[in-house]
Amino acid sequence: MEIDRHHLPEDPAALRKMVAGLLEEVEAKERRLQQLQHMVEQLLRWRYGPKRERVNENQLFLFAVAMVSAAPRTAASPDPSIAPEKAEAVPPQRHGHGRQRLPKDLDRRQVVYELGEQERQCPECQGELKPIGEEVSERLEYVPASLYVIEEACKKYACSKGCTVLTAQKPMQPIEKGLPGPGLLAQVAVSKYSDHLPLYRQEGIFKRQGVTLSRRTMCDWMGRCAQLVNPLFDLMKDRVLKSKVMQTDDTPVGVLDPALARTRTGRIWTYVGDDKHPYTVYDYTPNRSRDGPQAFMKEFSGYLQADAYSGYDELYKDAKREVIEVACWAHARRKFFEAQSSDLMRSTVMLAYVRLLYDVEREARDLKLDSEGRRALRQARSKPILDDIRAYLERELSQALPKSPEGQAIAYTLSNWKALIRYCEDGDLEIDNNGAERSLRGVAVGRKNWMFFGSDNGGRTAAVLTSFVATSKRLGINPFIYLRDIFERISTHPHNRLVELLPDRWMATAREALPRAD
Repeated sequence: MEIDRHHLPEDPAALRKMVAGLLEEVEAKERRLQQLQHMVEQLLRWRYGPKRERVNENQLFLFAVAMVSAAPRTAASPDPSIAPEKAEAVPPQRHGHGRQRLPKDLDRRQVVYELGEQERQCPECQGELKPIGEEVSERLEYVPASLYVIEEACKKYACSKGCTVLTAQKPMQPIEKGLPGPGLLAQVAVSKYSDHLPLYRQEGIFKRQGVTLSRRTMCDWMGRCAQLVNPLFDLMKDRVLKSKVMQTDDTPVGVLDPALARTRTGRIWTYVGDDKHPYTVYDYTPNRSRDGPQAFMKEFSGYLQADAYSGYDELYKDAKREVIEVACWAHARRKFFEAQSSDLMRSTVMLAYVRLLYDVEREARDLKLDSEGRRALRQARSKPILDDIRAYLERELSQALPKSPEGQAIAYTLSNWKALIRYCEDGDLEIDNNGAERSLRGVAVGRKNWMFFGSDNGGRTAAVLTSFVATSKRLGINPFIYLRDIFERISTHPHNRLVELLPDRWMATAREALPRAD
């Protein structure tokens, strides 16, 4: 609004209108300034601050009691003021300190230290000292990994009359006529997709061991390995899609594009199966369009726990698909945590409420309840808290500015309310989507090391091999031992028995083969 201060209107009504316009402009700029300050605070926290969303408990419940005391509560609703006493009543568990015992299955090489001949005489009577025992201590040593060459000699036989010449055949290799054995392929795969070592670093490690392996060559090996295990990957995918409950999330990754001067953004998606289908499967897409998850979950029906990404909405709307949305309380809580700088009182009340919900989940874990037990506990304890939360948010919605961080947090929670409370309906559901978020932690750490994928094919290779590494870790399997065995056997394994090589089935077979201790 432009004003000529030297030619102000004489009419009072015009002046009042002018002042009202100036006040609206100032308020708009103030709101914009608050939004920018909030964005800067979140960026600084993301860049330099702690990632853990920790809140001081004393402050949390102090504000919670002050704000909630005036609101009506049901008789079954827990009182936030008693939560600190409950927390203080349970002493924190202390982990033991000191040196841990070394595993008994490690190779041990004994070194015996003797007294010298002259030292074995008593300094008092000069008599000979007799051995009475020994003091044994352990020291851990490291032997660098070794590489060795397998010379494959195929014997040739010929008929004495010159009729026939036969040559013994080698077993099929993971990469036919290729240099690497299954152990080397497993080492490169685990080093990159589990230990996050880029190929150029592995190139330097192998060079120190006297072998020159080009990073381009190792990249080609990983692509061939992904093609080799792709039928097994498809089996894992089919079983994940049969889960009653599946969690999903995505994270951005850089991808080289020859047509661009910089990297573009692709996506890695994770799909975490339930306990009866214990697989973590990844998928790569060149972008974040809804076509990726739509295509992957084409055959899925059941509970889908995810964030509020709009790309999933078509799955929920299609009645034939029977995909039921389950939202994540960790996402809702994060919005109130980030809004503390703009509205500390309301944010702290909500953080206290969410804390009570998680206390119920912690109690269910401590009691080791089954699915029905968790559902009953949630109905008795969590449902009244959720009713209070909704009443509080509906009351405060009109008090908070719609575009403020707190107003957006309230609107987000209420708009996803049915999906947020759905976890109380079934004990197999979780309160949050943290399982899927944890499964992406390795990708997030890895991209800080290898930085980007070389192409879309590189992204798909990473998705396939990371699926085997992550599933192995989930089941407590050494991923190197598993992949080495799979790379060695899959070429000759009957296709109709391929299910035997799935990580959980492989683990069960390996345990049965172990000798039993008497």
